[in-house]
Amino acid sequence: MFVVALVVILAALVSLSVGRYTISPFDTITILCAPIFNTIPTWTHQAQIVVCDVRAPRVLAVLLVGAALGLSGATYQGIFRNPLVSPDLLGVSAGACVGAAVAILLHWSSFGVQVAAFSVGLLTVALATCIPRIFMNNSNLMLVLSGVIMSGFMHALIGLAKYFADPDNELASIVYWTLGSFASIKMTDVLPLLAPILISLVVLICLRWRIDLLSMGDENAASVGVSVGRLKGIAIICATLATAGSVCLCGTIGWVGLVVPHICRLITGASNRYVLPLSTGIGALFLLVVDTIARNISGSEIPLSILTGLLGAPLFFALLYRQRGQVW
Repeated sequence: MFVVALVVILAALVSLSVGRYTISPFDTITILCAPIFNTIPTWTHQAQIVVCDVRAPRVLAVLLVGAALGLSGATYQGIFRNPLVSPDLLGVSAGACVGAAVAILLHWSSFGVQVAAFSVGLLTVALATCIPRIFMNNSNLMLVLSGVIMSGFMHALIGLAKYFADPDNELASIVYWTLGSFASIKMTDVLPLLAPILISLVVLICLRWRIDLLSMGDENAASVGVSVGRLKGIAIICATLATAGSVCLCGTIGWVGLVVPHICRLITGASNRYVLPLSTGIGALFLLVVDTIARNISGSEIPLSILTGLLGAPLFFALLYRQRGQVW
């Protein structure tokens, strides 16, 4: 964790420095520390605007979203004992995006959009986890199929929202949610979601010991005094809140919640005591690297969902090939 934290800090410094307007890392550090140490400015006013007003909110949002998606994916996989479960497969991201799209069509405020995204995301997860109970089949395959059902239904609702949206205003906003981008992030967008996401992450990390017990089975967890239903409810609410907050910031970004926990298991083993906190750091690092590439690889910024798919799919294939001899 110390090494990962150090790499994240260095990657954030690089991300703050590179771009169409390049700033030296020393000047970036000086600009960031100037309000604390009352440093006399030796840099241009333009450099300060780029670092403080443009890149700093974006880097903070990227770190929050990456950490939230990585930890949420690891939490879902630990709770449901299914290595294929992620916020995307359970429909949280799609459901939150539907809530945001409906709020956009109704011309709600930004706070209303956030509330709608969280509510529909939580409803989607509840429905996805109820489907296996209806069929009295709690297998991993049934859970994955339930997530596919909910994701497909929510994507259909997103398409319906696009169909009825105003092409001049509403459609562009909905497309922004579905593609995933930090291009227009401002500090005023990050601050309202900072507390809910951070609180959710802290709660999930504090519950990692109990989630580790859940990964051994509900009966075994209950035998040692764990309240299985209550723990699952708290973990799902926190993971959904973190994922919905991520969608509110940047839209739908796939693969992070699926691939990152597998990478962490290769490093630390299967214990969620270590996988969950490490997924937080590596998720933040992974998305920060992808976002830095997205805004520097070409003249026009590439949507993050495209890059995460191009990088995540081959990486996940490599992980599956490496573990081909293991039985899930």
